[in-house]
Amino acid sequence: MKRVFSGVQPTGNIHIGNYLGALKQFVELQEENECIYCIVDMHSITVPQDPKELRKNTLDVAALYLAVGVDPSKSIVFVQSDVPGHSELSWVLTCNSYTGELSRMTQFKDKSKGKESAPTGLFTYPILMAADILLYDTDIVPVGNDQKQHIELCRDIAIRINNKYKKTFVVPDGRFLKAGARIMALDDPEKKMSKSAENIHSRISLLDEPSKIKKSIMRATTDSEGSIRFDPENKPGITNLLNIYSVFSGKDISEIEKDYDGRGYGDFKKDLVEVTVDALTPIKERFNEIRNSEELIKTLKDGAERAGVIAERTMKRVKDNFGLGI
Repeated sequence: MKRVFSGVQPTGNIHIGNYLGALKQFVELQEENECIYCIVDMHSITVPQDPKELRKNTLDVAALYLAVGVDPSKSIVFVQSDVPGHSELSWVLTCNSYTGELSRMTQFKDKSKGKESAPTGLFTYPILMAADILLYDTDIVPVGNDQKQHIELCRDIAIRINNKYKKTFVVPDGRFLKAGARIMALDDPEKKMSKSAENIHSRISLLDEPSKIKKSIMRATTDSEGSIRFDPENKPGITNLLNIYSVFSGKDISEIEKDYDGRGYGDFKKDLVEVTVDALTPIKERFNEIRNSEELIKTLKDGAERAGVIAERTMKRVKDNFGLGI
């Protein structure tokens, strides 16, 4: 079996874009792979965090993992900071990476743009991400297309170390979301759906109330043409809504186009509200069942122990190959 690793930051407001880009893949991959899924809380402190809010968000994301169908009997689910190997390996990788390659990272450029200086953690964020992956001898990393550059850096560092020392790391491959399947902002379909957008109606979160889902969809940007067809270039708003409809209904986009041939945007949006609410209601119900349960805490503790065994084995190999320890 191939080993899969991925993680989600505990920043709250997990939306349907995150669901399609990450969580839905997590559930699919666990059926035929050995999967390790992490809540990457250490990544989130590259910006200031309220400790209580961070812990709450960490448990929220863990509960959502289980609510969408991640099965702890098939997958390892844990919190990043509970396994010390992440930070330990991150330092080893930092010493084998270069400021030039880190300064070329697009996300660092975007987040530090216009600032005289930026937090060092923001600069070295891709190194910690590489450590997360390499710590578990990962074969496959399911990520969004915006993470391609980080995956390439991870591969470069692994190959560099393998060439310099004994073979130390498995070189992972990214599993990227298919082009056209990305969920965009409802108010601006040229931009990716974002947790941090000021307009709450630009996104649909997995735990939104039906009334909020209805408002967000009915306000979604479309166009003046009136026809319901998939056309990313000329009709990005309707194309985005068709993608959402397809994901939650299980219907092909061509089938949806036929269903609404000659019908208006009003009917389409009303039906999309129903489809979305129907899809998210079971997730929300399951989340509410387990969010404050002992089951959730036990799952995370067990997951950290299982992940820790693999991490310790990797770190022993790393230390042996680097001549660290006695």
